[in-house]
Parts: sequence; structure tokens; C-alpha cells
Amino acid sequence: MCNDCYDTIEFLQPRPVMKIMKKNVYSAAIYAKTLQKLIRGLKYHNQTELAYFQAKIMYEYWQTLPVSGEKFVIVPVPLHKKRMKDRKYNHMAIVAEEFSKMTGYTIAGDLISRNRETKPQYRLSIKEREENLRGAFEVDKTHYDGEHLLIIDDILTTGSTLKAMIQAFFDVDIFDITAFTTSCTEAHIQRMLSE
Repeated sequence: MCNDCYDTIEFLQPRPVMKIMKKNVYSAAIYAKTLQKLIRGLKYHNQTELAYFQAKIMYEYWQTLPVSGEKFVIVPVPLHKKRMKDRKYNHMAIVAEEFSKMTGYTIAGDLISRNRETKPQYRLSIKEREENLRGAFEVDKTHYDGEHLLIIDDILTTGSTLKAMIQAFFDVDIFDITAFTTSCTEAHIQRMLSE
């Protein structure tokens, strides 16, 4: 990741890109070109060194938000055991580690798990995505001590994954939640503009 490539990243305005169940969702940049390559390289091609740059993009944007002065505990989106076995690592857990070093926030890696295998989301419609993820996450409240949670993920498309996670937290009376993704798709931006 050279400086010229980094400079092509299209950062978004410092405001929520959507609300899910009345919780703010922020995205750092548009999922395109350089950022798309970076995310895919880390997620699918074992280029774990790119986690630092993904976290750096998130941190740079995060610093522009008023909420960045608050104390959070990071919750990376979990993978199901089978996918973890196939991939050998959870890319968002690695990004969370880098983001934690930059922010000083701790990570709650055991708070939520994916308790059943789900289909890959990218080929599914909005309705199919929500159905695919319904009940897919389980929260272990013994790992929660009243902290403000920051769910992090790589790409915001429809918000289905975040919605399913937030619902799982709501189900056990955890409501102090903010969500933050590295990127969001052009399609999501267009939907926002048309609403």
C-alpha cells in the first residue's frame, strides 16, 4: 500500500451512513478500486499484512467523528467455525487488533459468536440476506460489563449482518452499541440519496 494508492481512497463525510434499529452506523470510505483490492486481499488471499492499512483507514476516519473521544470495546464480526477453519483466520479480528493498538480500545472477542453456518451474502437479495442471518449470532453476556460496544465490519452493503448482530445484543438487553465499517458500497450510497 503505497502513498499514491492510499491517496485514491474516497473517504466519506463524518456522519452516520445509516441507522439500524436506531443505532448509528458509520463507514470510512467508498468500497471501490484500491480499497476494494485491499479488503479482498486481506479477506480472501491471505494478505494479512493489509489489516494494518485497513485499520489505519478506519482510524483516520474515526478521528474525524465526535464519538471518537468516547470509550469503546471493539466487537469484530465473528466467523462460523467452519469458515474459520477454511480461511485459517478471521480478517476482522486481525483488523480489530490493529485498530485496538491505534485507539487504545480493548477487544471483546468472546462476547458474540456465529452459532450456525450461513451462505455467503454477496449473491443474495436484501430479503434473502436477512433470512440467511436470522438467529445466526449468539451473545454470551458473561463477557459483558456495561461497555459501549463498537461493532466493526469490512463492507456495508445492506446492513443485514449488522442488523442480525444488533438484534442478538438487544435480545439479551445490551443496547449501548455503535457500528463502524471500513467501507460501504456505491449502491448503498445511491439508496441513501434516493430516500
